[in-house]
Amino acid sequence: MGPKPLTYAGAGVDIDRANHAKKKIKSLARSTYNSGVLSEIGSFGGLFRLSGVKDPVLVSSMDGVGTKIKVAIAAGVHDTIGHDLVSHCVNDILVQGARPLFFLDYFAMGKIDPAVLAAVVEGIARGCRENDCALIGGETAEMPDLYALGDYDLAGCIVGAAQRSRIVDGSRIRRNDLVYGLQSWGLHTNGYSLARKILFERLGLKPEDRVPEVGMTVAEVLLQRHRCYFRDFYPLVERRLLHGMAHITGGGLTENIPRVVPKGLAVRISNYSWKPDPIFAFLQQQGNIHEEEMYRTFNMGLGMVVVVGRKDAREVERFWKKRKTGFARIGEAVASRRSEVIYG
Repeated sequence: MGPKPLTYAGAGVDIDRANHAKKKIKSLARSTYNSGVLSEIGSFGGLFRLSGVKDPVLVSSMDGVGTKIKVAIAAGVHDTIGHDLVSHCVNDILVQGARPLFFLDYFAMGKIDPAVLAAVVEGIARGCRENDCALIGGETAEMPDLYALGDYDLAGCIVGAAQRSRIVDGSRIRRNDLVYGLQSWGLHTNGYSLARKILFERLGLKPEDRVPEVGMTVAEVLLQRHRCYFRDFYPLVERRLLHGMAHITGGGLTENIPRVVPKGLAVRISNYSWKPDPIFAFLQQQGNIHEEEMYRTFNMGLGMVVVVGRKDAREVERFWKKRKTGFARIGEAVASRRSEVIYG
C-alpha cells in the first residue's frame, strides 16, 4: 500500500474556503462599478472602457501600506487599512494631474480568514466609491508557508487618466512661487516601523493603552485614515492652477518635494508655519530622534505639498477655505543649484 494521497487542502490551501470568501468580495466590488466597467470579478482580466478625457494619458501606480498592517492586526481592526491603500494610490496619481479610473488589489494570508478578508476589501470598496474608482479585479492568495497564522499583506495597483495638456509635472514651477502644505491625518502610511519600535518595544505599550500627550489610544492614533486629497485638488488641476504637487510618503518632506522641483530651484520651508499633530513631538521625544531624521521619515503633519503661482494663490486659497480644507502657506520656490528642501 502506497503513501496516503496528498491534497492541496492538506498542504494548507483550502480552495473551497477561499472561493466562499470571494463571494462577498464580488458584491463589494460591484458596488464600485461605473459605466466604464465591462467585466465581472472572476474574469482573467478586468475590462474598462476609457471615455470622457480629451487626449488621454494613462497614469499608473502601485503601493502598499507598510507595517501599518501590523498595527491593524494587533488591534483587530481591519476595515480601515484597505481604505488607506486606495487613498495612498489615488494621491500618488493625483500629483500628476490624473483622476482614478480603476483599482486592483492583492491580498495574501497564511490561512484565509473570511471575516478579515471581507473587512479589508470593504475598506477598499469604500475608498473606491468615494473617488469614483472601480474595483475591477485583484488577487487573493493563501500561502501557509510564507505568512504566520493571522498575518496578511496588502498591495494595490491603480490606473488613472490625465488630459495631456493638464499633466502636472513641476515644469511650470518658477522662482517665488508659493508652497502650501495640506494637513495630514496622523502618520498616514509611512514611518510605522520606527513608530512601532518606539511605542511597542521601547515604551511597552499595547494598542488599547491611552497616550495622554496625544489624547488617543495607541491604536486610534496609529490607525487614523490616510487622507485622500482628490476632491481638494482635482478641480484646481482642471483649471491649471497648480504648478507642482508632492505626496508626502516614504522619505517625508525632505525626499518627496525635490521629486517635482525642476533644476535650478529649491523649496524654502518655514518650520513654524504649521503645527504638526502631537504624535510627532511625542515620537521625537520618546525616540530621541534628530529633527533631520523626523523630516525624512514622517510627513510631519503635511500629507500633500503643492506649488502655486502668486497670481493664482488667492483663488486657490478661496477654494480650500470654501471646502474647509486644512492648509498652511509654508514657503516658496527659490533659486538653487540643487533641487532640495531648505528648512529655516
